[in-house]
Amino acid sequence: MEIWTLTGPSGTGKSFQAIDITRNHNIDGVIDDGLFIYKGTVVAGESAKLAATKVGAIKAAIFNDPRKAEVVRRAIESKAPASILVLGTSDEMVDLIIERVGLGGGQEPVHRLYIEDITTEDERSEARTQRENYGKHVIPAPALDLKRSFAGYFLDSLGLFKGRLRHQDEKTVVRPSFSYIGEYVLSEKVISDIVRIVADEDKAVSGVIMVTQDPSPGNYVVNVAVRITSACSLWDDMMIFQQKIKDAVETMTAFNVAEVNVEVRGIEYHGRY
Repeated sequence: MEIWTLTGPSGTGKSFQAIDITRNHNIDGVIDDGLFIYKGTVVAGESAKLAATKVGAIKAAIFNDPRKAEVVRRAIESKAPASILVLGTSDEMVDLIIERVGLGGGQEPVHRLYIEDITTEDERSEARTQRENYGKHVIPAPALDLKRSFAGYFLDSLGLFKGRLRHQDEKTVVRPSFSYIGEYVLSEKVISDIVRIVADEDKAVSGVIMVTQDPSPGNYVVNVAVRITSACSLWDDMMIFQQKIKDAVETMTAFNVAEVNVEVRGIEYHGRY
């Protein structure tokens, strides 16, 4: 297995550049911030960007937990990539990661790349601005692969339109919970209003009785109790209504919803129920 490394200070655009590097050098796998990504798909690991603190994020990125390191080691062994790119802030960090996930039997990386050699100072400055001013972090994987892990977080997909966009060319921006730019809070009434608007436009629903929610990062849940019309096809129409709520909340808030639970509490017949 060929081992490549990319190092540079935090917030200088390493994850953003990783896709270009893997494409240009035909590299199959990436290890970045606790994740093993193979051909554009997250295969194993737990993103450091899910950590509640910066210290926790560092521990996750260097696989400080032997059990999580073993899971990633087995995944790499299963996929058997011909080459892999390891990202970190220093040679010492990437070497530690290589050791902990059992790469290369202790061999030295074949190629060591440095962010200063592949980007300009202006590009690194812009990356630092996005990190420091907006708390944005890039993961070199599609948003679709990350939605389950990052429900309740901001996700913004970045496609590289160089020729035809490929799944493995997609990047995702997240704002981790340890971001220091402050907390984004939505009033419960906002979600309730979105749900009621969706219900008003759905002929199968005659009224919304109650909307509750659990906005915890990683597990954003919306619970809705409704009355339906007598002409409604209960199962099919409620599944459609459920999906409409999910799509509307995600589109209008930029959050990712883990669950929408719809409870039918009544049926309306000609204005009575």
